[in-house]
Amino acid sequence: MRRSPNGTTTPGGLLANVDRAALAVAFAERLRRRGVPVGLPAVEAFVRAMEVSPPDSMPRLYWAARIALVRHRSEIEIFDAVFAAVFGDVTLGVDPHARRRRRPLPPAATGRYITAPGTAGANQQGGGLPWATPPRVIGDAEPSDSPLTVPEPLPSAVAALADTPFEHLDDHELDLLATWLRSAMTDWPTRRSRRFTPDPRGRRIALRATIARSRRTGWEPLRLMRERPARRPRRLVMLCDVSQSMRPNVTAYLHLMRALALFADAETFAFATTLTRLTAALRHRSTRLAIEHASEKVTDRYGGTRIATNIAALLASHHGGLVRGAVVIIASDGWDSDPPEAMTAAMTRLRRRAHRVIWLNPRAAAPGFEPRVGAMAAALPYCDNMLPADTFHALRRVIEVVADIR
Repeated sequence: MRRSPNGTTTPGGLLANVDRAALAVAFAERLRRRGVPVGLPAVEAFVRAMEVSPPDSMPRLYWAARIALVRHRSEIEIFDAVFAAVFGDVTLGVDPHARRRRRPLPPAATGRYITAPGTAGANQQGGGLPWATPPRVIGDAEPSDSPLTVPEPLPSAVAALADTPFEHLDDHELDLLATWLRSAMTDWPTRRSRRFTPDPRGRRIALRATIARSRRTGWEPLRLMRERPARRPRRLVMLCDVSQSMRPNVTAYLHLMRALALFADAETFAFATTLTRLTAALRHRSTRLAIEHASEKVTDRYGGTRIATNIAALLASHHGGLVRGAVVIIASDGWDSDPPEAMTAAMTRLRRRAHRVIWLNPRAAAPGFEPRVGAMAAALPYCDNMLPADTFHALRRVIEVVADIR
C-alpha cells in the first residue's frame, strides 16, 4: 500500500498512486454528459469497490465501475462507449457482444486529463484514465451593487429552456414548460364575497349557528357563535392576440391560458378581427387535443388585428359581467388597425369595470423598447402593469405578479 500526496491510501497494482475519488468523479461526470444519471451514492460505491477490492486488471475495473454506476440495461451501451473512449484503444475481454463494432469517441471524451505512463492512449487528448481532476480556473468576481439573491431552483429538463424565445421551441418543449407553469400556480388572489363562514375570531354573531347550538342547553344561548366574510378566488379573464404579428408566441400563450383555465377557473378569449371564447376547449384533459381544438375554433387567426373592437365586443356581450372585479390580462404586441381614440374609449370602460389590467407584450423585453405604437400608447395609461412575455421565465413572472395582488 502507498500513500498519495494528500494523505489518502491508494492500492498498488493497476491504480498505484491514483486518487480514487478523482478517478470516480471524473468518470461519472463523463457518463452524465452522455445522459447516464449517476448520483453521489453510485460514485461512493465505486470508490468503496476500488478500496475493498483493488482492481489489478482492466476487466476487474470495468465490472467494478459497471456494477456501481449502471442501473438500467439501456445504459450499458453508453457506458461501454464512454469506458472505451476513456481507456483509449485497450481491448477488454468482457461483454464481447457489445464490442462487435468499433464505436467513435463520444463528444464527452475530448477533455484533457493527466494520464499514467505506459497507459494506452496516454499521449492522445481525451485518452487514458482521468487520474486527477484538474482544478477549475475561477476569475475574480465583477463588482456589483445589486443585493445578494438566491438562484431559482429549476428542474434539469426545464432550466435550459426557461429563457429560450418561444419561436425556438418545438411542440414537445412547449408541453414540458407548460407543465412547469401549471406547477407554479400554488397561490391565487382572493376577494371578499357576500357570504359568511364560521370563525371564532369573527366580529359578527352567527344567529343561526348560535340558535342551533343552544339546543344542547335547553335553548339558552350560553355560547355565541361568530362568523366572518368568506373569501373566494378572484376571477381572471385573459385575452390573447392571435394575429400574424403574434404568430411565434400564440402556442405558448395558449398553454398559459390552459393553465389558468384549469387552476384558476379563468375565462379565456382569443381575438384577431373577431372575438372567440376558448375556455371550454382549453379545459380538455389532453394538452395536445386542447391546443388543437382551440386552434380550430379561432377561424381568423394569423390575420389582421382589431384590439379596441374586440375589447368593446367583450364588454357588450353576455360575458361582460365576468370582467367586473376581475384581473384582466391582455396579451398583444399593440399593433392595431383601429384608431387610438377607439382604444382609449374601450380601455376606459375596461379599467372602470376590472380590478386590475395587466398587458403582456412580447416586445417589451427588447433593449430600448418604448410603447410608441398608437394603440399601445393609448392603452398604457389604463394598465396597472405592462410585462414582457417572450420566454417562459417571463410568463412565470406574470403568474407571480397576479398571485401577489391583494
